[in-house]
Amino acid sequence: MKGNTMTANAVRIKTANAIRYWILFVFSLFSLTLFSQEQEAGELYAQGEYEKALLIYEDMLTQKPSSPLEYNVANTYFKLGELGKAILHYERALRLDPHNKDAQFNLMFAQQKIVDNIEEKPSFFLVEWAKWVSNLLSENTWTVASVVFFVVFLIVLMLYFFLTPLWGRKLSFHSAWISLLLCIVCTANAATLHNKATKRQQAIIMKGIVNAKSSPDKSGNDLFVLHEGTKVTIHSAVGNWYEITVADYRGWIESNALERI
Repeated sequence: MKGNTMTANAVRIKTANAIRYWILFVFSLFSLTLFSQEQEAGELYAQGEYEKALLIYEDMLTQKPSSPLEYNVANTYFKLGELGKAILHYERALRLDPHNKDAQFNLMFAQQKIVDNIEEKPSFFLVEWAKWVSNLLSENTWTVASVVFFVVFLIVLMLYFFLTPLWGRKLSFHSAWISLLLCIVCTANAATLHNKATKRQQAIIMKGIVNAKSSPDKSGNDLFVLHEGTKVTIHSAVGNWYEITVADYRGWIESNALERI
């Protein structure tokens, strides 16, 4: 019986090792394929074959989305003169990596091409600072940090009740409220990034000229005009109409006139 048990264990170990090797092989093959595709698309882009390069980039994007890949797609659309799609993908690149400097620069350059661009009013500096802090880390990192600070809070809170020296109780008390505050900040930032990623309220106008209506139907009055590439915020939906805002303007446009970031 003992020999049979050892043989069964050896078979299981060999099977597990074989599965790991196959997974590693498939992953390496997949990475190599993506690398060769990226090289091919880069060469086509350098040769001015933008449509062919775009087909490869978009195929790669469906396999493994990333900020650099969104950036390459955006550059290709810009070369093809499709301003709305270029801005859309620059924004998506920044959604995946807010610190992508190349995407930030090219986005600003592309936005200068928008006809009658409606610029958002600068937010209060504390709001801008909060956004900057939120983008310093990813949603997962903020979540892990909030859990760590909460555990620290529980530990030092217990120390506060069990320590006898006054200095120890004071130290644990101040450590507790600081840890709790940091936990709340981390949780708030994680929630902000999660809502931004799931709700996707911001969108880009994809048509050349769009008339924003006073009501969610074509019979509504024309309120203002939006042009391709303009960034708007979606607030509600009625049928195939979206209520949007841009700067101080609010109106209704058809859903096929925009695409969410």
